[in-house]
Amino acid sequence: MAFCELKYFSPALQKHIAANVIIPENLQVKPFPVLYLLHGQSDDHTIWMRRTSIERYVDNTGLMVVMPDTGRGWYSNAVHGPAWETSIVTDLVDFIDGIFPTRPNAGGRALAGLSMGGYGAVHLAFNHPNRFCAAVSHSGALAFSHFDLDANPGAWSSEMKLILGEKYIGSKSDLFARAQKLMSIKRRPAIRIDCGTEDFLIEQNRLFHTHLTNIDYPHEYEEHPGAHTWEYWDRHVQDSLMFLLPILQPTQPTGSK
Repeated sequence: MAFCELKYFSPALQKHIAANVIIPENLQVKPFPVLYLLHGQSDDHTIWMRRTSIERYVDNTGLMVVMPDTGRGWYSNAVHGPAWETSIVTDLVDFIDGIFPTRPNAGGRALAGLSMGGYGAVHLAFNHPNRFCAAVSHSGALAFSHFDLDANPGAWSSEMKLILGEKYIGSKSDLFARAQKLMSIKRRPAIRIDCGTEDFLIEQNRLFHTHLTNIDYPHEYEEHPGAHTWEYWDRHVQDSLMFLLPILQPTQPTGSK
């Protein structure tokens, strides 16, 4: 696999931003399907390479992996702040498709992430099913924007309200509401969710799994021993790949049957 750090201009953010990219070296498998792998609230675009063996896990799969820096923006266009959602869904995706031999359609793109990035993966897939065919959440904060932030007032809730505004429950940021709306369309993103049984976000994951089950939204859900740790995510990002690769169906090498 080849590896590079991209520095590119995002019109949505009106600034330069960074992303790490793992690129298959066997050009016979092009065009490449792409996994957009998202970080958590306290991390950046370097963290998946620093704390996991993601490069080794995708070797010989034909899968390209893009790991963007998205600040603390919850993969959303903030009411009062940066437009992180547009910066990924439009600016980054178009840039990647413009300079690499990718499959430039929803069937060739998927998302995965941890914690804030787990929410972000599902959020972006739900809101842009014309851009992404699947999403995986590891230890995701899946009830973000579904509950009243004023129930636990403080600096964190104030920061979140800058992103969400005052009317967020039931909005496109609310995964519970968004999943319900997607039931009316035929092309819904494939969803996989996992969480550690000792993770502080386990109840959010169970609640969202129950909601998807109740509305008959097809998805995979698993709980495993573990907490909110890199040991857990390094192990289970491999499950992401097992789930996503058959969906993305990387192109076979030229001449193969």
